[in-house]
Amino acid sequence: MRRALTFVLGLSIALPVALTAQSDRSWREPFEPVKIAGNIYYVGTRGLSSFLLVTPAGGIVIDSGEAESVPFIRANIEKLGFRLTDVRLLLAGHAHFDHVGGHAEIKRLTNAQVVVMDADREALESGTDRSALGGSGWTPVHIDRVIKDGDTVTLGGTTLTAHLTPGHTQGCTTWTMEAAENGRRYQVAFVCSVTINEGVHLVGNTRVPAIADHYARTFRVLRDLKPDVFVAEHGGVFDLDKKATQVGGASNPFVDAEGYRRLVERSEQAYQKQLREERGR
Repeated sequence: MRRALTFVLGLSIALPVALTAQSDRSWREPFEPVKIAGNIYYVGTRGLSSFLLVTPAGGIVIDSGEAESVPFIRANIEKLGFRLTDVRLLLAGHAHFDHVGGHAEIKRLTNAQVVVMDADREALESGTDRSALGGSGWTPVHIDRVIKDGDTVTLGGTTLTAHLTPGHTQGCTTWTMEAAENGRRYQVAFVCSVTINEGVHLVGNTRVPAIADHYARTFRVLRDLKPDVFVAEHGGVFDLDKKATQVGGASNPFVDAEGYRRLVERSEQAYQKQLREERGR
C-alpha cells in the first residue's frame, strides 16, 4: 500500500540562469529524489527545483517547473512511494515560466488547490509574465486562494508562512516552516529568487517602477530570517548536487545556516553594485 502523502512547500532563490530552457540542459535532466529534512523532499529536475511535503492529509508541491517538468516530478514522487494524485496544495516561489509552467497540468491531474501571493495572482491566471523580465508565458491556471505577506498555509499538521520578498517578480514568495528529524527541529526556508535577470534595470524601469525598493525590502526580510536549512528554486543555489551525495552521513548536509547567510550577503552586494552603477550613469 502506498504511504499517505504530505508535501513540503518550497521556496526558492534562483541563480542567474538562462532565460530559455533550450540554453540550460539541466532544466530537463532527471535527478534522483532526495530527502531534505523531516517531511521535505526534492522532486525536481537537475536544474529546476520542485519540493514535496508529505503530511497525513495529503501533499503540498512547491514549484512545478516548466510544463515539461511534470513527468519528471511525477516520476520522482512515485520513486519515493507516493502518488501525484495525493497532492492537495500547489504553491510557487514566483510567477516565471520555469517555476509555474507545470501548474495547470498538475492541477488538472490532481485537482489540488492553487495558492498564490496576491501580487502574482494576475500573472498566474493570465499565463503572462508581468514581472520586469517580461519572459515567456505559460498555460493559465485557476487560483483557489490568494494570500498576502505573513499569511499561513496549513495541511496535515504542517504550517508554512509566506513572506513577500519582491523584486524578481512582484509577488515573489519565500516560504518558511519547521521540520522535525531525529529528535531535532529545524527552521527551513524556501527562498524565492533574489537575482536580477539579465537586461532588467533597477533605475527607470517602466514595467516595475518600484523594483529597486522591492529588492531592498526583500533583503531586509531575508536578513531577519535565521533558517537552519535553506533551499532554492534552482539546485545550484544551494549546492544540491554536492549535498545530495552526502545524504546518509553523520549529519544532514542540508543543514547550512552559514550557506544561507553567505547567499543573502552575496546577492545583496550584487544588487547594490548594479544599483550604484545605474545611478552613476
